[in-house]
Amino acid sequence: MKSWLVNLCLLGYSLTLSAQLDQVKPNLDYEVKQTNDWVFYSPANPVIQVVVANHKEVTLPAVLQLDISTDRHQPLLALSQSILLQKGDSTEITFSFTLPAPGFYRCALSEDGRMIKNFTIGYEPESILSLPDNQPDLKDFWEKAKADLAEIVPEYQLTLIPDSSNTERRLYRVKMKSLGGVEISGFYSTPAKKGKYPAIISYMGYGSKPWVPGGTSGYVEFVLSTRGQGLQEPVNTYGDWITYGLDSKENYYYRGAFMDLIRAIDFVTSRSEVNTDYIFAEGGSQGGAFTLAAAAFDDRFCAIAPTIPFLSDYPDYFKIVHWPAEPVLQKQKEMGISDAKLYQLLSYFDIKNLAGWIKCPVIMGVGLQDEVCPPHTNFSGYNRISTEKEYHIYPLNGHNTPESWWKTKMDFFEKQMRKRSRK
Repeated sequence: MKSWLVNLCLLGYSLTLSAQLDQVKPNLDYEVKQTNDWVFYSPANPVIQVVVANHKEVTLPAVLQLDISTDRHQPLLALSQSILLQKGDSTEITFSFTLPAPGFYRCALSEDGRMIKNFTIGYEPESILSLPDNQPDLKDFWEKAKADLAEIVPEYQLTLIPDSSNTERRLYRVKMKSLGGVEISGFYSTPAKKGKYPAIISYMGYGSKPWVPGGTSGYVEFVLSTRGQGLQEPVNTYGDWITYGLDSKENYYYRGAFMDLIRAIDFVTSRSEVNTDYIFAEGGSQGGAFTLAAAAFDDRFCAIAPTIPFLSDYPDYFKIVHWPAEPVLQKQKEMGISDAKLYQLLSYFDIKNLAGWIKCPVIMGVGLQDEVCPPHTNFSGYNRISTEKEYHIYPLNGHNTPESWWKTKMDFFEKQMRKRSRK
């Protein structure tokens, strides 16, 4: 057999063995405690507590190791402790350490090289500093876009959906014109009983399928489909939205999409059944970014509730996760755009650069284990907000929030209505 073929076979065997070893389970049983919900604040040091149990019939030794790296996967610390457990015995191991700066850090816990758990922790999230990179004409750019939008007659059209309407609520399909005369649409739900109601605008995630409002008692609800997305996806002319128009900030997809957000507010405030003192916005992922952007551009909101927000802190974002960096960078290469030009364009649409304009109260939900919109990027915009605000970090959630978030959000909205009514 030729030497190269022998080497290839040995390589294949090595890779197979390595894969098998990766699948070998630890000898002992482990529970990583959710100390402080894995978010830590100075002056206390971060602490990882691990309960170790031996359910085998023999005494077992082990080396327990905790590797800590930045959210960009840069190694920082490697801590280890040796243990020896009698059969049926258990113990608690504590790793205490210091971190160099506020941020989010990746932890990898292993036993003798066998993986136990990967998880992310946070340290002083409100002190994370992501410096703005906005251009001098940022405000002028968006004022011009808003002025262009104001020139477009909305031409609101409501069509009742009888099969989804009843004596309690009415559901409508809505169409309207936005920036550039582009048609956008959504589902609009209102209580059947005449009156003045608070309103919730829901902004949709990237590629989300359209849904109808769930009928929140006592509220008008509007779920918007921006240009090319949701209800508009069958007539999408933008391709992959985040890569469309990278040659020019005037042509970039999100210039029009961000103005669609304002048009949705225009629609809701035009309705006689809406109490315009109490308009709220919410959304997750791209919808979270839309919620923040809409509040940055428009002061008609009573409060907003973004979750796991997208589109923030591009220079860092693209170094932490593969998507959306890969399609954007591929399109950049195809179009021959320099890094400086790319990030200059994206800075006009970066939530980090817009969030400081928000004037209403904000509540934000964060998934600590999010690998799509990592918490670092969530806080890059949040930390620029100077109004009343609060956040909730969910330690086990990834790119989602738990069911309890809905009540948390609605309680916040109700609180803001009570506060405004007392003024």
